Amino acid sequence: MVSARGPGAVVVRDDAGRVLARVSVGSDDAFSLRYRNSLYGTSAEERFLMVSDSRFRLAELAAEQLAVLEEYYAVSERPVRASSGSWRAPPAYDLELDRLTVAATDLGQRTLLVLGEPPLALWQLVDDAAPMVHITVERAP
Repeated sequence: MVSARGPGAVVVRDDAGRVLARVSVGSDDAFSLRYRNSLYGTSAEERFLMVSDSRFRLAELAAEQLAVLEEYYAVSERPVRASSGSWRAPPAYDLELDRLTVAATDLGQRTLLVLGEPPLALWQLVDDAAPMVHITVERAP
């Protein structure tokens, strides 16, 4: 979503509200969270789009293994193979958020992906004893 305001950013905070990272998104307002699925041991991605100055929507799911999409997630269409070899599908439900809280553990290796930026290993920003991170989006005035 293009805004008359400034560029968007993904902000990662810890439980105390301290900013751990702020990553600018491109003109497509897109970002992804990649993690290692603990059941299958392969990577999966939740792909998001900013839909306002402070909200984002789950736009697509992707995984290395087809079973992750078929058995772990609810998808609205049969997954298709991407040119990269992974599988992708739209979610079966509309999910729009102003904040997403996730466990950023060494096991899951949750990573923030933004086109044109280096991957940000969220699990390296927190301790396993307090692994929760809170993800929000914002747009510069």
